[in-house]
Amino acid sequence: MECQNNLDIVEKDLRLACEALERGEVILYPTDTVWGIGCDATDPEAVRRVYDIKHRSDSKALIVLVGSLDMLGQYVGRIPDEAYKFMADERPTTMVLDGGKGLAPNLLADDGSVGMRVTTETFSKSLCLMFGRPIVSTSANVSGMPAPSVYSEISSDILDAVDYVAVTRRGDTGKSMPSRIVKIDLNGNIQIIRS
Repeated sequence: MECQNNLDIVEKDLRLACEALERGEVILYPTDTVWGIGCDATDPEAVRRVYDIKHRSDSKALIVLVGSLDMLGQYVGRIPDEAYKFMADERPTTMVLDGGKGLAPNLLADDGSVGMRVTTETFSKSLCLMFGRPIVSTSANVSGMPAPSVYSEISSDILDAVDYVAVTRRGDTGKSMPSRIVKIDLNGNIQIIRS
């Protein structure tokens, strides 16, 4: 019976987070790396709020999560062959890809590229698929401060600034690491931005 109760809690959490995203709100949620501040990646006003919460210049692009390879393909011009080996790796890897499309303009770098990651973690993947659109995922900290690796390390400033805080995985104690970031251009050239 306890397993069913836990499933019910996660399902309700996913539904409430999805409804918040639909309303253009900002959420705090667990991802395949650290806890993330998120919003609808196609909504420029919601994206602006995330920059404001982080006290971050919008010249520093944000990472976007998708729940499937198909969803990734809908929001970039072309996926270079070299990207597939990074997606097959166990380590979460954000790929900076050329030709971001259908996303909030304030998410894209000056050259039109965007950092995207296909998440395999249960909650964030389910949320992306339920929402049906990419979700911003930036570490739950003010810019320049250390990224919290567990929920208990998230500052009250961040908790108070978002509209919805997921309950799933709040009790996790294992330390999480940010993703590796690689830039892959359409010619297959690879640049490691964060190893």
